[in-house]
Amino acid sequence: MNPQPEPAPGVLYLVGTPIGHLGDLSPRARQVLAGVSRVACEDTRRSGLLLHQLGLRSREQGPRLLSFHQHNQTSRIPELLQALRDGEAVAVISDAGLPGISDPGEALVAAARAADLPVICVPGPCAVTTALVSSGLPCGRFCFEGFLPPKPQQRRRRLQELAGEERTLVLFEAPHRLLELLEDLLAVLGDRPLRVARELTKRHEEQVGPSVKAALEHFRRTAPQGECTLVLGGAPPAEAAAWDEESLRQQLAALMEQGLSGRDAARTLAERSGHSRRELYALLHQT
Repeated sequence: MNPQPEPAPGVLYLVGTPIGHLGDLSPRARQVLAGVSRVACEDTRRSGLLLHQLGLRSREQGPRLLSFHQHNQTSRIPELLQALRDGEAVAVISDAGLPGISDPGEALVAAARAADLPVICVPGPCAVTTALVSSGLPCGRFCFEGFLPPKPQQRRRRLQELAGEERTLVLFEAPHRLLELLEDLLAVLGDRPLRVARELTKRHEEQVGPSVKAALEHFRRTAPQGECTLVLGGAPPAEAAAWDEESLRQQLAALMEQGLSGRDAARTLAERSGHSRRELYALLHQT
């Protein structure tokens, strides 16, 4: 069965663009970008240069570029939705990578879905997964936090909230704030395993690690350049408290006095203490 020709009229396409290496643009992405009537992008000059380098746009022909960023998304979204209703095929791209992650594409997709307009993602490069799978850190479960708050006090508060997260963490950071972030990571979370990825897929691709302290020492000597993706080891599993039957019975009784059933009290205490729910529940029936 042959797929529907693309781009189709009235469809919003999220198109992944290269994060560095131009050869990473897929044939499907090339076809869609060449055929849509409009391309919504963060920076028209930067995206115009990209499309020109890819041979998809010239002064005489090519899709119309519209600036679409956090400062104009309120007015742009209704305009783009109307274009879709009028039957135009519209693509949205970010400066690099897959749109919708830490950029206004997310709000546009939500608005299109709410208006019952079709949305199709044309997969492509993504700094999050590229840095993650090449870091050597656990990839089976991870948590993406994007850019942390730029103000020191708010950033440290957010890191404290993440201190118990056992999944691998992926963060974005601008080069001029990287040292401050690394210093806060060391102070709040300790010297965990870390890879700082920069210039991904480019000639001078670099992954600095293997720990927070080592990365901090490196970037104190060598000023960071380019957007950075950090892959940070999660918190070590919490150690279970010592097994003290009398204390555990008292805690179970206190929970049940609050109205919990025996099963719910055992489950709650298991989450708090790290002990087995089944063993805690058995305590309730021991004389």
